[in-house]
Amino acid sequence: MADKTSTSSDLPTGQPAPAATEPVEGARKVNTGKTYVAKPGEIEKSWFVVDAVGQVLGRLASDIAMVLMGKHRPTYTPHVDTGDYVIVVNAEKVKLTGKKWEQKRYTWYTGYPGQRSESAEQRLARHPDKILSEAVRRMLPKNKLGRQMLNKLKIVIGPTHDHQAQQPVPFEQAINPRGKKSAV
Repeated sequence: MADKTSTSSDLPTGQPAPAATEPVEGARKVNTGKTYVAKPGEIEKSWFVVDAVGQVLGRLASDIAMVLMGKHRPTYTPHVDTGDYVIVVNAEKVKLTGKKWEQKRYTWYTGYPGQRSESAEQRLARHPDKILSEAVRRMLPKNKLGRQMLNKLKIVIGPTHDHQAQQPVPFEQAINPRGKKSAV
């Protein structure tokens, strides 16, 4: 059973061979649109400042994580750090709803038998900045890129920060560019 294919020698003289790019009937059309992929050197980093007074911890942390990852930009690329820097002032005045100040537990392992544990109220007294940094850390990717993103979060206890030279802009502009209602 020989396979019959036409070659240029099978065609009568003077006729060109059929083009290989002619569309086949019933075949799907290929999308030729280009997808933008950000490269690490071409992203301009911005600085944002947010006041945490009266903000609910989880809602604030999710908004901060979105900016740190760069999902607020149209040029977001999952494998590239396209996010911006975020400065949080008054981190000790963040709010928890319900009975979470007494019931929420933070646990960690020291290397010795048993786990250490403390409530959110005790954590606020010892390390008020760690409440927000832990909430944001758990919303970022769990890999090297996530640790790199977390380094762009600057948490300050009190109303002043040391990053005036970077000229940070209010946080609402990052999350809310078109004037939509947000949690912040």
